[in-house]
Amino acid sequence: MSPLLLLAGLLLWIGLTLCFAELRWFARRPLVERLGPYVPGGMARPARAGILSVESFREAVGPLASQLGSQFSRLFGVSEDLDRRLRRVHADLDVTEFRGRQIGWSLGGLGVGSLLAVATAPVLGPAFALVFTLGGMLLAFLLLEQQVTGASDRWKRSVQLELPVVAEQLGMLLASGYSLLAALDRVAQRGSGAVAQDLARVTGRIRQGVSEERALIEWSDLADVDAVDRLVAVLGLNREASDLGRLISAEARGIRRDVHRQLVETMERRGQQVWIPVTVATLLPGVVFIAIPFTSALAAFIQ
Repeated sequence: MSPLLLLAGLLLWIGLTLCFAELRWFARRPLVERLGPYVPGGMARPARAGILSVESFREAVGPLASQLGSQFSRLFGVSEDLDRRLRRVHADLDVTEFRGRQIGWSLGGLGVGSLLAVATAPVLGPAFALVFTLGGMLLAFLLLEQQVTGASDRWKRSVQLELPVVAEQLGMLLASGYSLLAALDRVAQRGSGAVAQDLARVTGRIRQGVSEERALIEWSDLADVDAVDRLVAVLGLNREASDLGRLISAEARGIRRDVHRQLVETMERRGQQVWIPVTVATLLPGVVFIAIPFTSALAAFIQ
């Protein structure tokens, strides 16, 4: 029996064991755990995970998957922490769950690449078989990593585009007599964009006992947007400035000018990129027309 069949059988046995461990008719919980929620204080006791279950497998593989995933990310040039990116986009997964899923996808890619390698090895040779085997694993790993990075970049862009309107709303609310916490809470409840979700987190942190300045600084550090840093610096003057609404309105106009400037730069850059295929399409026939008489003259000179 080949080692590949043994490995496939082992993986199949592990997968079936984990699947059957989630079925009640197969893995029935002990009587003590079933009666636990009805005992005083029993709701706070976590259910005991079996030896062969998804919970125990996650607890055993989670730290290793997190460490390996971080090392691979740094190897491919991703320097920002995964936990920071996940919290920025308000993801439901934590680092351990995401890395576990990423390792699972990598193992799946490794399996698919191995099947392709076995199927094409007699034709393409062992070099391509190695490329298929490692390429499938790396492709699956980098695909999920790129999804998180792309989501983080899109979130930062959304925050930057929404911030001028939100800053103007905060300025009007503060000028009309709202406190800073009340203004932040109203914008968070009435809005539905990226900034509104971030402000909902800020107000939640304030209700947990964190000071307003500290909660806003945490948002600024997590958002990683220069406009947010400037707005937070202005909001930090809440207890010192008497005309904070005017300052926030001025900052909103400055943020809007920055967004407009970036938009103009993007439009000009894309306008310049349009000329690249036109230039290439023009140069190629010109090079051909120049090469023909040049070749004829060179041939006559050689003779």
